[in-house]
Amino acid sequence: MHNLVIIEAPSNLGLKSLQPGTEPGVRLFPEALRKTGFADNTGITQIIQVPAPPYSMDIHAESKIRNAVTIADYSRTLAAHVQEAVEQGMIPVVIGGDCSILLGNTLGLKNTGGRYGLFSIDGHTDYMLPEHSGTAGAAGMDLALVTGNGPAILSDIDKQGPYIAEEHVFSYGNRELDEDYVAVIKGSSIRYYDLPAIREQGIGRITADFLTMIGQNDLDGFWIHLDVDVLNNEIMPCVDSPQEDGLSYQELKQTLQPLLASPFFKGINITILDPALDPHGAYTTAFSAQLSALLKPAEI
Repeated sequence: MHNLVIIEAPSNLGLKSLQPGTEPGVRLFPEALRKTGFADNTGITQIIQVPAPPYSMDIHAESKIRNAVTIADYSRTLAAHVQEAVEQGMIPVVIGGDCSILLGNTLGLKNTGGRYGLFSIDGHTDYMLPEHSGTAGAAGMDLALVTGNGPAILSDIDKQGPYIAEEHVFSYGNRELDEDYVAVIKGSSIRYYDLPAIREQGIGRITADFLTMIGQNDLDGFWIHLDVDVLNNEIMPCVDSPQEDGLSYQELKQTLQPLLASPFFKGINITILDPALDPHGAYTTAFSAQLSALLKPAEI
């Protein structure tokens, strides 16, 4: 891979504050990752900063989604940077922030005029509508919204929804296995693989099936959404919704390697790592080393 560009998108607008008066610390992720030397270690020389609006707990009356108007505006701004990078032949590495930044990333792809797939690596499905959510946070609804489901203020920004068609999405890694929770995504056209299914079917088979789907549908490429809460809680506890089990770094490597090596790979976003929950920086530093090793171009 060459021509990587970092886009920093430190939005925390899609999350509910875990403690009154304390905003979610995911906004600190780009700065914390920068301090680990991630860009230098990956060989990335261009960094674009997309400052996020101030945090608010406001719930939009019509959509019932927290900060819906501000998220829509921020998504337009982020989309413009993603669109420009992709049209220039660059591969964006978008550092969040919470999962609501997926809206801006996929809107940016849609605005290029192409058709794209999405490989969503997440410890949750994020396929909920406001009536299913206990937090009103768009970070738990992003997969539904980008596939055209839910209130139009976020699912149909500038009349561009859906940004990604459901049949072109793989949801990979969920381990919140409550029947009512997973019933929603199982009723969609998304290809759904929870953690037990991944371990049963095999990582290589699933990623190969995804790349085959991209080719068979004559898509222009695909985006990767990586929520770090997909990782085992022992190696990544710095998240807002920790759970037992999860992918190891070796399993994440096996997942990402064939996707990153594909000529159809157009970009990736990384979300939910909260440096405020990592006061010594050990988990952030370890994650930075793993990700930079995967993204760094091979030595010739």
